[in-house]
Amino acid sequence: MPSWTATLTWKSAVFITVMCCALAALLSVLVHIEVTRATVGQAREEALSRLADVSAAYEAGEELPPGSGIDPPGLPASLRALAAHGRRGTLVAVHNGRPAMWAAAPADGRALATQVDYSQSARTINDLDGAIIGSSLLATGATVLVGAFAVTRVTRRLHQTARVARRISAGDLDARVDDPRTADPSRPQDEVAIVAGALDTMASTLQRKLLTEQRFTADVAHELRTPLTGLSAAAELLPPGRPSELVRDRVRTMRALTEDLLEISRLDARTEQVELDVHELAPLVERVVRASGTDTQIRFVDTGPGPPRAPVRVETDKRRLERVLDNLITNAHRHGRPPVVLTVDGPTVTVRDHGPGFPDYLLEDGPQRFRTEGGGKGHGLGLTIAVGQAAAIGADLAFRNAPDGGAVARLTLPVYARPDDEAAERRDDPGSGRQH
Repeated sequence: MPSWTATLTWKSAVFITVMCCALAALLSVLVHIEVTRATVGQAREEALSRLADVSAAYEAGEELPPGSGIDPPGLPASLRALAAHGRRGTLVAVHNGRPAMWAAAPADGRALATQVDYSQSARTINDLDGAIIGSSLLATGATVLVGAFAVTRVTRRLHQTARVARRISAGDLDARVDDPRTADPSRPQDEVAIVAGALDTMASTLQRKLLTEQRFTADVAHELRTPLTGLSAAAELLPPGRPSELVRDRVRTMRALTEDLLEISRLDARTEQVELDVHELAPLVERVVRASGTDTQIRFVDTGPGPPRAPVRVETDKRRLERVLDNLITNAHRHGRPPVVLTVDGPTVTVRDHGPGFPDYLLEDGPQRFRTEGGGKGHGLGLTIAVGQAAAIGADLAFRNAPDGGAVARLTLPVYARPDDEAAERRDDPGSGRQH
């Protein structure tokens, strides 16, 4: 079935149409039966009245009127048999191509019968049936149009509510339905207005809670920054030795955690400005791997036989991209197992390790701060920051597990679209390609 058949508008239109057709059919049958019964009854009375006159003329030996007689031609056999058994009756039948109402009574063992023209009554019934069908179709069409208009007004409000819900789920906590029916509490509210009001209330409550958490995180990080700076300076004055090294290591860990919390609070608040510029991806990736000081393999994927592919250039914030790649590499070495391989395929950078893979909660809901599994060290902030920074530069960061084991983080960057004059200049320069 097409997808549009699952919509509420389609289902409502079908339901209204079926109900209108059923109601019209029921009313049409009832009207047809009642009118036909009245018309046939009137014709029967007329035929029986004429039969009484014919019977009186037959008994008086007078000449019978036209269309009457003993066993006249065209008399239905069933009516003749009824009269032969001494009973009187009427029957509508076609005589000489025209409908007629026959009436018969017993007369000396035979049937004394007469007929009344039934053509006008038959035309009346047929005209009535046509009028009923036409009016039913017209009423059904009008009802469907009015019902579709009414349902569309409801579904339009439902679609608006759904769009706002999707905006909220995407992080736009300022989105509201603002249904006019919810603005005035004294105004009667339908179910759609109740749902819209509940969604707006939920969004407002969620926004207040998140803002409170963001302020709390930022305030804690700021308050910790000053004493940690003093503690770090004091730790440097301690005499050499194992206890001093432990203190300095813990201080460095606390300072790094504080900086991560400040960065997350800035990402949550969306107050940082992204500085976009055009960069070649390959040298940038190589520089990040060298700076990480880890044993990470780098692979560049080419298009196959033929001339080498031109260098991939991306429009991004260099500092933020380096932060994302460094966090992915650090996470792979900290929680995975070697070899850790970084693959560059066009604008896509993939970091893969050969460890146990990402936990199920991360694959389903994404990274969560202060939650890690597998016994490794960490606070769950590295991947959280990577996701936030990737979103800030317009990149797509996805997580999955490889079929043969290992965690795979795939970062897809927006490709820089060269202007026409720059592209033509590069085509004229045969040495502009990068060898891999």
